[in-house]
Amino acid sequence: MKKNLLPGTLFVLMILLISCQQKNTKDNYSIIPLPNQMTIRNGAFEFDNQTRFIYTSRVDSVSKNVIDDFATQLKNVSGMDMAVESNDNETDGHNLYFDADTLLSKEAYSLQVTPKRITIKASSGSGFFYGINTLKQLLPIEIYADTITSTVKKWEVPCVEINDAPRFAYRGAHLDVSRHFFTVDEVKKYIDILAMHKMNTFHWHLTDDQGWRIEIKKYPELTRIGSVRKKTMIGKDWDKFDHTPYGGFYTQDEIREIVAYANKHFITVIPEIDMPGHMVAALATFPYLGCTGGPYEVRPIWGVADEVLCAGKESTYKFVEDVLSEVIDLFPSKYIHIGGDECPKTNWEKCPYCQARIRKEGLKADKDHTAEEKLQSYFISRIEKFVNSKGRQIIGWDEILEGGLSGNATVMSWRGTEGGIEAARQKHDVIMTPVNYAYFDYYQSEDTQDEPLAIGGYIPLEKVYSFNPVPDKLEPEFHQYILGAQANMWTEYISDFNHIEYMLLPRLDAMSEVLWTQPGNMNLNDFLLRLKHNIGIYQLKGYNFSKEIFKVKIKSSVNPDKGCIEAELSCLYDGPIYYTLDNTEPTLNSPKYDGKPIEINQNSILKATAFFSGIQNVVTTKDYLFNKATAKKIVLNTQPDTRYTFGGGNTLVDGITGDRNFANGRWVGFNKENLDATIDLGKPTPISKVYLGMLFLKGDWIFPATNLKIEVSDNNKDFKTVCDKSFPTPKEKETDGRIVNGVQFDPVTTQYVRIIATTTDKIPSWHPSKGNRAFLFVDEIEIR
Repeated sequence: MKKNLLPGTLFVLMILLISCQQKNTKDNYSIIPLPNQMTIRNGAFEFDNQTRFIYTSRVDSVSKNVIDDFATQLKNVSGMDMAVESNDNETDGHNLYFDADTLLSKEAYSLQVTPKRITIKASSGSGFFYGINTLKQLLPIEIYADTITSTVKKWEVPCVEINDAPRFAYRGAHLDVSRHFFTVDEVKKYIDILAMHKMNTFHWHLTDDQGWRIEIKKYPELTRIGSVRKKTMIGKDWDKFDHTPYGGFYTQDEIREIVAYANKHFITVIPEIDMPGHMVAALATFPYLGCTGGPYEVRPIWGVADEVLCAGKESTYKFVEDVLSEVIDLFPSKYIHIGGDECPKTNWEKCPYCQARIRKEGLKADKDHTAEEKLQSYFISRIEKFVNSKGRQIIGWDEILEGGLSGNATVMSWRGTEGGIEAARQKHDVIMTPVNYAYFDYYQSEDTQDEPLAIGGYIPLEKVYSFNPVPDKLEPEFHQYILGAQANMWTEYISDFNHIEYMLLPRLDAMSEVLWTQPGNMNLNDFLLRLKHNIGIYQLKGYNFSKEIFKVKIKSSVNPDKGCIEAELSCLYDGPIYYTLDNTEPTLNSPKYDGKPIEINQNSILKATAFFSGIQNVVTTKDYLFNKATAKKIVLNTQPDTRYTFGGGNTLVDGITGDRNFANGRWVGFNKENLDATIDLGKPTPISKVYLGMLFLKGDWIFPATNLKIEVSDNNKDFKTVCDKSFPTPKEKETDGRIVNGVQFDPVTTQYVRIIATTTDKIPSWHPSKGNRAFLFVDEIEIR
């Protein structure tokens, strides 16, 4: 019996072993964006020299090109000689089979992988393109290589059944080439990255105050004069310039080349010619287009200019229509973007031509809009009618709602989601691109000193992933008007493509899943596991992706009862975290974080890192500076601006100073109120000095306090003033940055200290936004 049983037992064990080898788990399916319906099967399909690519006669010529391109790519990297043929008959063999399915929507596809066969079905070229895109993600990452590779032992695909279609019809990414210019090859590379992520729209911002980037045959001066600025501001110093001419533009042939390249990747290119604001490059070329007649020069600084197109002159409309006629001939897109954002009305209010137009058209102010806002609505409506006469539709930023929205304009909501909600309720199509989720020129890290220069803000990958383009407050009957969303890449502070890649990746992975995958199928932890596959592709391709997702995050909180700062460490990816408190680099021999808060009660430099194989570890540093106010109880007697509350009063006593990024959580911002805070020192304490860390960023309307008043009390009721000092408002040429202003007074022993800091009621007259109320941003209160 033993002799008969043993072979049978071995056979069963062999079958079990084979089954285990063929068993697939979620780890085998690192697809981004995640398909909306996927069933995992056991086993794998392996390519070999006998594998054929077979498509039926029902597959159109565009789809055949997609199939041919994939077959060529696989041959080039694998070295296998696989045939491509047309055949309507079901054939045996180890093949890829492509067939048309007219019941599927335009961008939908089905993908079935068995050990014997791969089948992809779609109704259009884009469906086949996305199906093959998914198939490539199931192959070894070397499929994305440019040349043959010998590192792959088996070119195989895990078995699976996928039925997939995108959540949104509009899945876009934007690129500003006006502030900084990018070559044709770089724009194509941008399109390649979008295509990899199943994005279908490229919003190309071609003109602005800082440069005109598109050739217009009727007006060659636009590129001869308007494409070149004489100098550019250095960093964020608005008073320093490099004095180096900067320019560049695309010829009409280059535009056609890029449009054709995008079309091959099933990406629609939407051009933007921003108007009536952001037109200084055009005004520098043709001064008669402005209200004042100039002189103007292509703008060397960023921001918003008062100089805009004159909406009263008939010659303005002729110019715009001539330009748009050529733009429409170059771009076959349904939409033409005409901007409409950030158009100050200062000159219109004084311009006789604009005021005459207001009277002629009967544009009258009401409780919601000024006459000049109605004039902008007139301008947009008139341009919209012209674009409609050419068989196209306009898109505009959400400012086109000002003065009333007419026609069938599509609104791109950037100042949050409110504009999009309002437009949807008016039954206008909407593309969501809110600044707090979709602006990829914002920082990805709180520790901006270690990051390349950015415009500001803080949008980490996980925040992008949490974005829902359909706001909860929008009623269900209006959901149909939300076409989708897009990521925006403004380039004031991005001057080379290496930096573009860094800001784009891997946040674009998150945005692509937001736009493709149904919310019920999304999960951040699962996404992060799948993201590792794409990180491998970026490393293979040499893309400069951000390592921020592998960085340890430090959450600091004040514990007044213990008189300490508590630091909690975490990382998006699970892994051992090691740290030091003495400014030395953490190693595997350093203390290992055990999940409990680290108590800090003296000056310390906390450094932490997590170690991952294949990824260079990134060190997070946080510097804690203690004084008598640090980690003490604080009460804010006035409330910060709701946009800049962050940790509230505790931010002011957590021992952490801020940098120039006022939106990274290290600052508290006040606008309508002044800073008024009371600190409980816990016991009678001798003090004689109080300092405030404040921010001066004139371009962002942020000014330091002009008065600092200090009051003390033994009972938190009866306060007496020990110091009341005024400070001069910074002058125009003073350098932006963090400022520490303080007061010194005769020593006093007290338990409660009240700090009242007042900023200027009006921005100084030398500032372009003179008359508006300044912001006050404070990071730390020091008491000594």
